[in-house]
Amino acid sequence: MAAETVDTAGLHDWITRFGAAVAEKREWLTELDSAIGDADHGANMARGMSAVSEKLASSAPAAADDLLKTAGMTLVSSVGGASGPLYGTFFLRMGMAAGAVQELDAPALAAALRAGLEGIVARGKAEPGDKTLLDAMSPAVDAFDAALAGGGDLAEAAKNAAVAAATGRDATLPLVARKGRASYLGERSAGHLDPGAASTALLFESLDATIAAG
Repeated sequence: MAAETVDTAGLHDWITRFGAAVAEKREWLTELDSAIGDADHGANMARGMSAVSEKLASSAPAAADDLLKTAGMTLVSSVGGASGPLYGTFFLRMGMAAGAVQELDAPALAAALRAGLEGIVARGKAEPGDKTLLDAMSPAVDAFDAALAGGGDLAEAAKNAAVAAATGRDATLPLVARKGRASYLGERSAGHLDPGAASTALLFESLDATIAAG
């Protein structure tokens, strides 16, 4: 029977899996960013997630909010460019929404993910269609909520979110960037995947793997 909650250890596993995925795809993420950005997204994210893993290994927070906030603060302080503040804000807002609990049920995790998304919107001032990580994250969070609203369990919600994130990533290919460094290229930004959307797809793929293994 699939687990209906994710505890602090599960959240730690998710972040660890995300870090491993970023490390594995580092060159690909950098290649995507070299086409329309500063060619540093892969390196920045790999460095940031490595710092997060080291920090969590040394502190091992017991509560969900402490774990997520630690991850967020570490990303903000260790990653340059836009990705550190954006992903850092995502985890910080998730932590604030989660609260000092040991585990989250599906609705609580959904609320935390939604809070993280809203934090990114507030910080980055982007909208879906701007060719940013929001084009993967927004449909992923919506799909998570929709699965639960339709009677699905935590595993189904996580799976649907991962699929939606990947679909959103792929949908950035023809878009013309309206935010960030890529927007300077204008029409030339079309025909390339957004690196932030690509790393966001890895984030939800990692969540799906954690829940499925739970």
